[in-house]
Amino acid sequence: MTLPHTAVSPPPATGAWREGDPPGRRQWFPHGSAFALEGGGTLPEFTLAFESWGRLNPSKTNAVLLEHAFTGDSHAAGEAGPGHPSPGWWDSLIGPGLPLDTDRYFIVAANALGGCQGSTGPASLAPDGSPWGSRFPLLTLRDLVGAEALLSTWLGISRWRAVIGGSMGGNRALEWAVTCPDRVAAVMVLGSAAVTPPDHLALGSAQIHAITADPGWHGGDYHHLPPGEGPHRGLGTARRIAHLAYRAEAELEQRFGRRPQDGEDPFRGGRFAVESYFDHHAGKLVRRFDAGSYVTLTRVRNSHDLGRGRGGVSAALAGITAKAIVARLSGDRMYRPSALDELAAGIPGCAGISEIVSPHGHDGFLTATDQIGLLLRALLD
Repeated sequence: MTLPHTAVSPPPATGAWREGDPPGRRQWFPHGSAFALEGGGTLPEFTLAFESWGRLNPSKTNAVLLEHAFTGDSHAAGEAGPGHPSPGWWDSLIGPGLPLDTDRYFIVAANALGGCQGSTGPASLAPDGSPWGSRFPLLTLRDLVGAEALLSTWLGISRWRAVIGGSMGGNRALEWAVTCPDRVAAVMVLGSAAVTPPDHLALGSAQIHAITADPGWHGGDYHHLPPGEGPHRGLGTARRIAHLAYRAEAELEQRFGRRPQDGEDPFRGGRFAVESYFDHHAGKLVRRFDAGSYVTLTRVRNSHDLGRGRGGVSAALAGITAKAIVARLSGDRMYRPSALDELAAGIPGCAGISEIVSPHGHDGFLTATDQIGLLLRALLD
């Protein structure tokens, strides 16, 4: 019998990209001066890793910014390989003749500040030469967008043709449209809302507790530990909690039901098939992600509130001048349909709600690429 959690080798203390690792397709934007944060802290400097496809035209009017989701990164297109543990998350949408046509548009995707795939985050080296770890400051979604605004200036892009994202990437796209309305011509939001609701706060809190209760956490200072001694168990548990919200109930019922995993007996220490599925995704994440970034970005997601300091959500949405497409995802357990309906109704440049029909629930923003492609063409053409 194959037992749960069996692995070929112990997972690393962190799955972050580290100095000396293969760069892959990454480029880097180094911001060498102090960056003040919304929560009152400061980063003395930071770096954003990004990837790009296509070319910026002479008038610099064809640039499209893609915002990745919570555990995503800048690798939106391309194969897995040295430097990139996973293939591009929108690979079938980016390229010549595709909806994100690289013969027409200059596509940019940046790894979020606080992330772990080349941008400054808890696993990165601080100015003293040691990992930031527990010293990494509190970030908010507005800090992430502020860092990307500096990147866009550095690239010479004063106005994005479109800013596009799903899930937490959609949160960032919304924040761009509200914070920098003169720099965003169009925005597309998939499976996101104007605020992070209380049940998400509770879900995020459970994930943070799973990680910080792991004996391998060491208060956030674990990056020097050998394989198998970091907080991978807590990180894997956090991923299992999150993945339950990412997939639709009907999908899990249809794909797995109460069937045992092949060759295993749940009454003799084995797993149900759905448990094996969640173990698989947990095992993948701990080898490509960092527990400190997971905690940092969960707190970032919890900070999301377009109306904070702006007179409320309605006032914030009313200030969006971009053409907008808002799409809800069928079977989404992350956001209620009413939250997406309210979002679409509140944006002046949105013609109404769109719907992506997918058996995958919230993860439909990654998998329903045929439908997403139609929306992208409508937004850009």
